[in-house]
Amino acid sequence: MKIEDIIKSTTSISLEKKTMLNLIYTQHVISEKFSELLKRHDLSSEQYNVLRILRGQKGNPANMCMIQERMIAKTSNTTRLVDKLVSKDMVIRKVCPANKRKMEVTITEKGMSVLQALDPIVIAFENQYTRNLSQEELEIINQLLEKLRN
Repeated sequence: MKIEDIIKSTTSISLEKKTMLNLIYTQHVISEKFSELLKRHDLSSEQYNVLRILRGQKGNPANMCMIQERMIAKTSNTTRLVDKLVSKDMVIRKVCPANKRKMEVTITEKGMSVLQALDPIVIAFENQYTRNLSQEELEIINQLLEKLRN
């Protein structure tokens, strides 16, 4: 469906505005569906992102600053997200032995289990939204989005 039909526009829209509206609308549609998928596992997309960052550490702890730098949504309150994951027993937070002012965060077995359970579900979700695009189109859309951000 065209964006003009979705927003019920009665006037012509510039190509630039149409592009931005399409990007924003698509992001909202995908985000809402992804949030629904994660809600079944008692996670927000931001909490899921923290767990994936920690899994990528391969057992090594991460400090709050490093987690924040790697977050997709940079405005997320990392401390609050980690607190919620601690309360769900998905991560452990400890004081850094080398620097008492730093906190180190490590994913737990429970956190790893949740991610392992979600992996095939997330892959299916990603495939569902990209199934109408060829590999070449996927490369192009990624190049264009990166170009747009820069």
